[in-house]
Amino acid sequence: MTEPAAVLRANRRRRLARRVAVIAATPILVLVLLLVVKLLSMYAFAYQSAAAYAAGDFPGTVQAARGQEPLNFFEPYKAPFNVGVGLTGSGDLAGARAAFEESLALAHGLEQCAVRVNLAIVIERQGDLAATGGDREAARAAWQEALLVLLEAPEGCLTSEADAVSPDPDQSMPDTVTEEERRLREKLQEGSGVDETTPPEETEQPETLDEDELESIQEQLEEGIDERDEFLEGEDGYGSGTDRPW
Repeated sequence: MTEPAAVLRANRRRRLARRVAVIAATPILVLVLLLVVKLLSMYAFAYQSAAAYAAGDFPGTVQAARGQEPLNFFEPYKAPFNVGVGLTGSGDLAGARAAFEESLALAHGLEQCAVRVNLAIVIERQGDLAATGGDREAARAAWQEALLVLLEAPEGCLTSEADAVSPDPDQSMPDTVTEEERRLREKLQEGSGVDETTPPEETEQPETLDEDELESIQEQLEEGIDERDEFLEGEDGYGSGTDRPW
């Protein structure tokens, strides 16, 4: 009886150990399952966001991007980035700017390149609207801020390495950054307020004559008048009834 009882006790211990192991592993299995589901959902929402944007459905882009936000531990900057892209397409520049600023705070390294370019474009457009409304001071301030956003980008944004993390694989990040910076500098230069009109030429002042020169000119004028009167009176051969030659 002793041996069967020992075997029974051993089996009970093994069953208990397996039960404890299953209970202990359950949270880990659940966590792994949630991570898998989250990864799949992120790809799904990212695809929906891109497809909606390509179709011109900007509200749909924002809605899909919102689905990327919960428990986004892998690429947390992408959810607000995609939200900003959709809001930009919808014309909500203030909302897009807030989304891109949130994305920039979550981005690291070369991830900042695309975020900074889009943020600069949104701020630039805000400056354009101010310029259209006649507020040149506000426009210039916005363009300066947009340029600063670009100038603070990592140096790697001007290399081909930035293309590897760009949301648009067909876009050259160095070219995009350079073009945006060039456009902003041109707008700042055009709106610098420098008066490019040439000043009117100064009128040349006549030379001042002294008293002796004035008296000499007066005498010459008086002599010329006397000679003319004499000529008109016929002293040079023209009669009083003859038409004058002038």
